[in-house]
This record gives sequence, structure tokens and C-alpha cells, in this order.
Amino acid sequence: MLNSHITFHTKHDTHKETLLKFVALLCVLIAYFSYMSWKYDASTGFGVSVLTWSFFVLCTPIADGGFILAFPIRLLFKIKMAYTQIVLWFVAIGINVYMYFKTPEIYDLTFVTQLLKHILSEPYPYWSILLISALGTFLSIYFGDEMMDVASHKDRAKAQRHGFKYKTFMVLGLGILTVTAYYFLLSSLHIALPQ
Repeated sequence: MLNSHITFHTKHDTHKETLLKFVALLCVLIAYFSYMSWKYDASTGFGVSVLTWSFFVLCTPIADGGFILAFPIRLLFKIKMAYTQIVLWFVAIGINVYMYFKTPEIYDLTFVTQLLKHILSEPYPYWSILLISALGTFLSIYFGDEMMDVASHKDRAKAQRHGFKYKTFMVLGLGILTVTAYYFLLSSLHIALPQ
């Protein structure tokens, strides 16, 4: 479970990319929380920010929401991000169960939280988005863990050759499923994507 021989090095390109992604996501989260706190108040801003974070954890097929916590935990405790992501999914579900029944009106404050509420309140067919997002998230976290383990370009090329076709078909299949599910969701809500 613990991988103590893997360390983070800013000299490695894969580790630099991961660090830059983390810093960018953290800045976006802080800016969003600051804006919501200014627009409403600190507690409401925090609630909306946490729900928005949970949307990105539960309803997007990439690990950006969970990455905010999984990456520093990986650096500090050497725990694989895939394990952390599983815990974060349960945390995000718990937050939504609590908020949905305790303060459901907070979901009505932003477009993203309204969309999250709609997904949560209609199991069929919208929970399929949760399933697709879980598969995509864990696949992207798996690749993220692999990238953290890679120490050089030579190792990266070797890792990419190994199982490349299988991973490509999985990513392509999940991508098609995700686009189809999101298209269905948006069209059923009468939301048009900008052209």
C-alpha cells in the first residue's frame, strides 16, 4: 500500500507537470471560494465550494476534484492516489447526502450545483453519469499514479508501450460513453453547448 521508495523530484518532467496541475487547481479552488464568499457569505461560500468540488469528484470522468487532496497525500504519506480517491468518493457522497437533506436550497445558487442536484435527484438515467465518471476517474488516477512512479523519459516510454493498445481502447470507450451521457443530460435539461 505504501510506496516509500518513490519520491517526488521537481527535476522530472512528469513530476513537474503534476505539480503545476495541482497548483493551478488549488488556485482555481481558492479563487472560487473567495468569489462565493464575497457574493454570499463565508459559510455559504464554503458550502457552495464544497458542493462544487463534490460535483467534480462525482460527475466528471477525470480526477481533478479528488486530485486536490490525493496529490498532497501522495507526496506526504506516499499513499497511492487511487486509494485516496476511493476515500474521497465516499466523502463527496457523504457531503451530498448531508447537504441534500439538511440544506437543499444551497444547490440552487449556482449552475453546477443545480446540475449536481438534478443528477442526484433522478437516479434513472442520471446516476449512469456517476458510474461513468467513477470509471474514468479511477482510470485517470491509475495513470496519474503511474506518472508519479516514472522517474525518467526512458521509463515513461517503456511504461507507455506496455499495454498501450488496451489502455487506448479503454480511454476511447470511456470518452465516447462520457460524451454520450453528458450530451443526453444536457439535452434533457434543455441546455445547449455554445457553438
